[in-house]
Parts: sequence; C-alpha cells; structure tokens
Amino acid sequence: MAGAASADVLTRDNGAPVGDNQNSQTAGATGPTLLQDVHLIQKLQRFDRERVPERVVHARGAGAHGVFKATADVAELTRAKVFTPGLETPVFVRFSTVVHGQHSPETLRDPRGFATKFYTSEGNWDLVGNNLPVFFIRDAIKFPDMVHSLKPAPDTNLQDPNRFFDFFSHVPEATHMLTRLYSDYGTPKGYHLMDGNSVHAYKMVNAKGQYVYVKFHWASVQGEHNLSAAEASALQAQDFNHATRALMQEIERGRYPQWDLYVQVLRPEQLNSFDFNPLDPTKIWTGVPERKLGTMTLNRNPANVFQETEQAAFAPSNLVPGIEASEDRLLQGRVFSYADTQMHRVGVNALQLPVNRPRNEVVSNNQDGAMNAGQRSGSVNYEPSRQVNVKDDAQFKSSALPLAGSTQQAAISKTLNFRQAGEFYRSLSPAERKNLVSNLAGDLGQVKNAETRDTVLAFFYKADADYGRAIAQALSVDPASIQRRAARLSE
Repeated sequence: MAGAASADVLTRDNGAPVGDNQNSQTAGATGPTLLQDVHLIQKLQRFDRERVPERVVHARGAGAHGVFKATADVAELTRAKVFTPGLETPVFVRFSTVVHGQHSPETLRDPRGFATKFYTSEGNWDLVGNNLPVFFIRDAIKFPDMVHSLKPAPDTNLQDPNRFFDFFSHVPEATHMLTRLYSDYGTPKGYHLMDGNSVHAYKMVNAKGQYVYVKFHWASVQGEHNLSAAEASALQAQDFNHATRALMQEIERGRYPQWDLYVQVLRPEQLNSFDFNPLDPTKIWTGVPERKLGTMTLNRNPANVFQETEQAAFAPSNLVPGIEASEDRLLQGRVFSYADTQMHRVGVNALQLPVNRPRNEVVSNNQDGAMNAGQRSGSVNYEPSRQVNVKDDAQFKSSALPLAGSTQQAAISKTLNFRQAGEFYRSLSPAERKNLVSNLAGDLGQVKNAETRDTVLAFFYKADADYGRAIAQALSVDPASIQRRAARLSE
C-alpha cells in the first residue's frame, strides 16, 4: 500500500529507499542520463500512466461516502437485506454530468448522474440513475448513436445542435426528456440540491420468489434548487466547479446532505392497465404512490479522488438477492454495457479495488488478469468438485418470468411519445416555462436544416400547443405550419 507523501523516507514502488529525488544519474558531469536510473524511469512510467481512460459518459464527477438506514419493513416485496428495518449499510455515491468531459464546467446543461453503491452483507448493489426521472431513448441499440450525436463532432471537436437535433428529430420519444433537460432542471444548483431517480423499472423479489416492478426515487432533504441559464452563465464565470465544491464543503462543515429513498410498486398484472408501457424509460409512473424505504446520509469526503471517485466502478448488473433487472430494453443493454465499460476502463479486476470491493467474502473461480490482488489459494478452480464443498444455493435463483411468442425486432406498442412532455410543461411556473422556451430556442435557432428544426418543433407542439407555438414564435417560424406538421404525427 502506498504511504502518505509526508512519510520519513521516500521509496520506490518496491519499497526501496530513494537516495536522490532531485537529480538524475548521468554519465559524468556533462554526459547523458543513464537508463539504469530506476527511480527516474519509474517516476516517468508512473506519470505517463496516471490517467485511466476517461468515461465516455459521466466523465465529470464528485463522490462521497455515507450510510443508508432502512426504516420500512418491505419483506413482503423483497428479500434484500439492505431493507431490513433499522439496518445501516455503508454507501459510496458518485454524482456526475453525463455528456461533457472530465474537466468541463459543472454549470453546463446536462443530465446529472446519481449512482449509489450499497455495500450490503450479500454483495454490492449499484443503483445507477440520473437526476431526471426519464431518458431520451427506450432501446439500448440507439445508445451509441445518441451519445455520438451529443458529443463533439469528429471533424470540429465542437458540440453542435445541428447534429443532436438531427438525431432527435428521428426520435420522437425523446420529447419528454428534452423538455425536462431544457428546463431549469437541466442545470441543478448543486449535487446535494437535486433528486435522483432509477429511471428504469427494476424487480423486487421476496423470499417466496414472487416479484413486483419498482422504480426508485431519491428525494433531496435539502430540496431541489436549479439555475436559470443566466444564473448558470454568471456562476460559470466565477466557479465552474461549483457543484463539487459545495458538496465537499457541506460535508466538511458537518451539514451532511441527506436523501430519502422512495419506491413505486406495480404488480405484474398491472403493467397492461396503463395507456403506455411502464417499462418504457421515457415515461414516469403518474399516479402510482411512493413508499419511503429509508434515508441516506453522506458524511465523509474521499481521501483520494482518483482512488475512490474515479476508480469507482458502477454497473446496473451489480445486483443482490431480492433485486433484479426488469425487461426494460434500455436497462437490458446497460446491464451488459456498464460492467463491460468498467472492465475496459479500470481493468478486469476492478472490483478488487477498495472502493469497489464487497464487504462480504467473494468466492469465485474467476482468476488471473491484470492487477489481480486477490487472495486465491488451493488447486481447485472449477466446479463441481468433490475436493471443495462449494455449491449452488437454490434460494438465490432468479425469479421466473412467463414468456410467450417468438423472437422479434420491433418497436414497443403504446409509445405515447408526447403526452407526458406536455404534462411536465404545464406543471411548470410561468417563469420556468419562459426559461424552457428560451433555452430551447437558443439551441434550435442554430439548426440550419429547416426540416430538422420544424420536425422537432412539431414534437413540442404535439406535447402542448402553447409550448410549440411559443418556441416557433421565438424562432420566427410560422406556428400554423408547425401545427399542420404536428397534426400528421401519431401519439
């Protein structure tokens, strides 16, 4: 283990003491530097490798340690021990921006990631979500294209509304998310001043193997507070690290941020009772009551940001008994993609690092690979075996999902692409609506292709006629032409 920089004797990585950290070994007073200067070579090697590959999304982030205390008895819903009433479970949370790079301003319009790692007695559970309760797309096959459109262009290295609105003009289900993102909720005032959402539906499974569908919601005890575009611009000129700084300062001063965790529950037979698909991540579960599960308190900042915040490897596939993935098509892709990303980014043995290591014992026949710090011993690295008494336990089997039909590649039915976007628009105050329209007009006004611009305007008109007209008027586009285009769109 590396010691603190204030240790009495500086050493190389093998523990050998360093005799001179100021001068390289040279061939005489004026000769070239020697390759045999192991300390010099090691310093340069380690410096060259200080950066692991940046996350493609969620690159800019801040983390904190804390504890989750369960307060509700939900044994009828789930056997997950993390929800045992009164139990306190250690957690690590990483907040992030999604699209922009590692050192980008935290004032930029962007969804915010809200990822929580619960170190439970039955393994680590990662609840990986966002501050906004919905997403742009409903099928993982579109995810790389969506991110490519939102990232800087490959020829200019600049983010370009012409590119991402070109993509979204073909993706009407994005209307709800775009409406929320371009509202002031797209620029939170601080990480501790925003809610978190699972976005996806998951399953809770009880001890009898019975399951229900659930959505999780972190409600900030501090309240939700956002910035207008003007406020974000003014703040960026003074401090583009405002969210990280505020989170750290709150914890340093003992004003520990808290979030209450709530869950919405649907029985399997209820899924078809809605006029939309509840497993569609572009939708919220309107009218489904929430039930409080407990409270999370963040009370300790990382001692080393790289070792903890940046090497933290979150993945929706990190589930525990009693919590399973639903059939949500986007979640199904993320279950593979996130774990695969961390394996590439941090390494095949990333889960052995302290910030990722489960608090319970890991028993596995996985072996070797780069940076393996495990404590594996013995000759049996296979199963079954008569030499080692390791076996399956039927109580941990996955729940049984009834299936019918044939394999297919087809869109979901009951898309309902626009209604909830309109409902959210109408829920905003007049000032918030004005900001939303101004924010959208600012980016849509840069779109050169009139077909792209007018198609997106028709999406917003379809969500709410006043909403679409207001943006069209801000862009000096004839609202009547947008109304005619919207009339040709199906819900």
